[in-house]
Amino acid sequence: MTQPGRPTKEVLARYAQAFNQSKTLKYFGVRIDFPGGERVVAVIDQIRPEQRGGLGTSAVNGGVLAALFDLVIGCTPALLDPARRTATMQLSMSFQRPVRGDALRAEARIDAHGKSILFASAQILDERGVECARCQGVVRISDLSWHSEGTPAVN
Repeated sequence: MTQPGRPTKEVLARYAQAFNQSKTLKYFGVRIDFPGGERVVAVIDQIRPEQRGGLGTSAVNGGVLAALFDLVIGCTPALLDPARRTATMQLSMSFQRPVRGDALRAEARIDAHGKSILFASAQILDERGVECARCQGVVRISDLSWHSEGTPAVN
């Protein structure tokens, strides 16, 4: 159920669809979604060979995990207003165990927010659903809208 003043499931689905069509997300093999309108989820269904190499093994590289954290934390303001531009200001990551297997999922939620600053937390889970990494982030919410460019997607 959508809270008053929050975007509808349909609006969030269109936002996710625009991002999922971007060259960047296609290149990474990741797609985002906003299940229930309360969190951001990014999924890689098939981890690619070039995304591996963490710890000198077949684990997912930490740079890939950092990019996923930036994506999901940076998209959390869409849960409030997907029409406004945003920028990740800070990420604090903790890597608990290697991400192994062939798939992974990153999830982020809003912890607190004001008019122009949002605090969020995220986790990365391996294909078994085991938490492998955590992140806290700060996002700047701009007064500028995406409408001037037509899409929130990174082309």
